[in-house]
Amino acid sequence: MSPQTLTEKLLARASGKDRVKSGEIVFIAPDVILSHDNTAAIARIFDQLPQERVMYPDRLVITLDHAAPPPTAMHAQNHARVREFVRAQGIANFFEVGRGICHQVLCEEGIVGPGMTLLGADSHSTHYGWLGAFSAGIGRSEVAALWATGQLWLRVPETMRITLSGKLNAGVTAKDLTIHLIGKLSSDGATYMAVEFDGDGITALSPDSRAVLTNMMAEMGAKNACMAPDAVTWRWLEMTLRRTRTDDHNARLAYFRRRALCADPGANYAAHHQIALGEIEPMVSRPHSVDNVAALSELSSTAVDVGFIGTCTNGRLEDIAAAADIARGRRLRKRLIVIPASSLVLRDAAEAGYIGDLVDAGATIGTPGCGPCMGVHAGVLAPGEVCISSANRNFRGRMGEPSAEIYLANPAVVAASCIAGRLIHPADLTG
Repeated sequence: MSPQTLTEKLLARASGKDRVKSGEIVFIAPDVILSHDNTAAIARIFDQLPQERVMYPDRLVITLDHAAPPPTAMHAQNHARVREFVRAQGIANFFEVGRGICHQVLCEEGIVGPGMTLLGADSHSTHYGWLGAFSAGIGRSEVAALWATGQLWLRVPETMRITLSGKLNAGVTAKDLTIHLIGKLSSDGATYMAVEFDGDGITALSPDSRAVLTNMMAEMGAKNACMAPDAVTWRWLEMTLRRTRTDDHNARLAYFRRRALCADPGANYAAHHQIALGEIEPMVSRPHSVDNVAALSELSSTAVDVGFIGTCTNGRLEDIAAAADIARGRRLRKRLIVIPASSLVLRDAAEAGYIGDLVDAGATIGTPGCGPCMGVHAGVLAPGEVCISSANRNFRGRMGEPSAEIYLANPAVVAASCIAGRLIHPADLTG
């Protein structure tokens, strides 16, 4: 039999088949069905279906994270409707305001892991592939159908293989790597494709960095993105599950080990790109597209008004640590908003002293959640303002104001730029 990619293996399992091939239509029964604040809108669609109860309530996971805490009475009413749905349907996996962004929380809670399948009503549901899972974003109507029937059809995507070699240089991060990739291949360079990362360069990347890769592939049009679990993955899972699943962490870890899959040698890929990590430099996405890319060194005269560090892409502990290292002992010239991706990240950052360093420098710390990423609260921009952000998108109006400009960069660059008042390499600030 012909060898298979990791994505093909994951979808074969989810569809109950021995094997599948790219282009094939399959019906899959995902292990996890994700929604967040948009659950209320999905529930209105579900109410029009003949089913009164969801098929598998244990597969549903719901978070309140996109407008959290609610900035308006309308958002508060939306949250109340979500809570009502959760109670009525008996949804056990519900995470309230303050727990954090769905993609970070589901990883921390061990709800998704190696070998599993997730479909979610959020475009960055590609995130979970860093654990060796198949995960993809779908529309609200599709989620309502999943609630009702427990299965959904999709086309098995072709796979793009990206082989990473070497190590990133000091001051260069996975965010720079993803911006480089999207600039090279364009924002539609992987439309409805699976992106599979491999190579010895993966080994040197931290768990926080790996999540950036799979998360940001949504900005290249990918259906999903993934990498096989390795020793780093298992170490992170063991440490994290001990914190969040004190009663059953060993059983959950054993379950993940039984489920884990990897690509077969000689699998067929529609495209193959090789990236030498040592050749990547700090990169920036300019307004108003993620693939409008330039080296940071080309933009050093660009003034900024505000910075934002957070989101499902770059709101984790190593991101906040990098910003704190730059801000420590300095004062911000421009506003800086820092929003941890989860309550665990917030706690760890506070215990490590990072939050104190940032507050002393003049930064604002927000409730764990999405913050101003979707442009509804907690840091939306004013007309004409220039924002340097560690988020994942910078299209016009993304942060609430069409005439504002958003540049994307890694968190250390964001912090350094808010201290200097212009785009700057952290090394140029620190000497």
